[in-house]
Amino acid sequence: MNIMRGPMALLIFTVVGLGGCAHEWSSMADPHPVTEADLQAVLRDEWSRHLFWIRNVVLDNAKNDLRSRDFAEKAVATNARDIARTFRPFYGEAASDQLHTVLTKHYGAVKAYSQATVGGNTRQQEVAMAQFASNTDEIAAFFSGINPHLSKDAVRDLFAAHVDHHVTQINKFQNRDYAGEEETWPVMEHHVYGIADALAAALVKQFPAKFN
Repeated sequence: MNIMRGPMALLIFTVVGLGGCAHEWSSMADPHPVTEADLQAVLRDEWSRHLFWIRNVVLDNAKNDLRSRDFAEKAVATNARDIARTFRPFYGEAASDQLHTVLTKHYGAVKAYSQATVGGNTRQQEVAMAQFASNTDEIAAFFSGINPHLSKDAVRDLFAAHVDHHVTQINKFQNRDYAGEEETWPVMEHHVYGIADALAAALVKQFPAKFN
């Protein structure tokens, strides 16, 4: 329940803050800049929802609940768009679209690995892991390319660990190791908070005039 209450409140903030209102972040002269804490909270919420909905997808795959999985997949897609839109006021439409593309590929690798695991197809698991590796490099190149305060190696390490958590969770569900998955979940959430905080801190360093 706690996972759902926070996202709904912060989603409202995201829509109001990024939806083109008088206090949109796109102007460096904005008379009411948001705070670093606001940005950190929004990014934490978005990455937490990333975990929440992907968890639903991989669990539904393991249970062969396709109707529920399809609903969760739509939520994953919406979340990827939300994360990308958060960066649009800072870097523009093209960069936001590029981020959306690499995040969509990230989920594509999760889905591929999940389906291969359910099907017991080790070859396809290896293919999915190669997708993960390539996509992690893309994400690292993207963030290091737009923000000088995010090194490529640091971003790669953050997302490589994030991928490991997805893979671990998928395997736990496949093996019906629900106690093990319960232990994995808080580790995953703590780590994506670290991702969110690193991105927020780098944005504040790069665009200090947008924040008070």
